[in-house]
Amino acid sequence: MTLNDNIEPTVKGADRIIIGIDPGTNIMGYGILGIYGKKPVMIAMGIIELNKIGDHYMRLARIYERILMLVEQYCPDEMAIEAPFFGKNVQSMLKLGRAQGVAMAAALARQVPIAEYEPRKIKQAITGTGSASKEQVCEMLVRILNIPRESLLPKLDATDALGAALCHFYESAKPEFAKGPKSWKDFIARNPDKVHRL
Repeated sequence: MTLNDNIEPTVKGADRIIIGIDPGTNIMGYGILGIYGKKPVMIAMGIIELNKIGDHYMRLARIYERILMLVEQYCPDEMAIEAPFFGKNVQSMLKLGRAQGVAMAAALARQVPIAEYEPRKIKQAITGTGSASKEQVCEMLVRILNIPRESLLPKLDATDALGAALCHFYESAKPEFAKGPKSWKDFIARNPDKVHRL
C-alpha cells in the first residue's frame, strides 16, 4: 500500500528519506519516512507478499526486485532494517537471515547506507519498553506520525518497518559526545601542550 501520487512531490522537499525494512520470508514490511527539519512524516508503507511463491530462491529474487524498486522510487538516504532475533529453529533463522541480506544487497546496489536494529531496540525507541507488542508499536506510530487509521494494513509488518525507520531517526538525532582519553598516557599523547614537565 502506497499513499496516493499527489503526495509524491513532498518527498523531494524532505531533508532526509529513511526506508525501514521488517524482513520476512512470507511477508516483508517496508515503510518510507520523510524528515522535514526535525519532524518525521510517513510517506508510504506496505508489505511484499511472498507466501504464494513456492521456491525459496525465487522469494529472494522477488525481495531483491521489490526493494530495489522502492529504493529507486523514493531515493532514500539511509536504510534501517530490523535484525533477525535468535530463535530455536535454525532453518527459519537461516531463511530470515538470507531475506535480510538480500534486502540489504538491494540497498547497497544503490549506495544506500544501512543501519541495523534489534527488535527490542526498536520497540524501546517507539514505546519506551523493549517488550512491547506489535500492536503497541503500531498504536504509538499512529499517534507520533498522525497516521490515518484507514491507511493501516491488517498485517503489522508495515508498521514494524516504519518503526525501524523512526528508531533510526531518533538514534541519528542523538548528539555524539567526544570520547575521552582511555588513560593518562592517552591524555598526554592527545594534549602535549597542556602537560608541564617538572
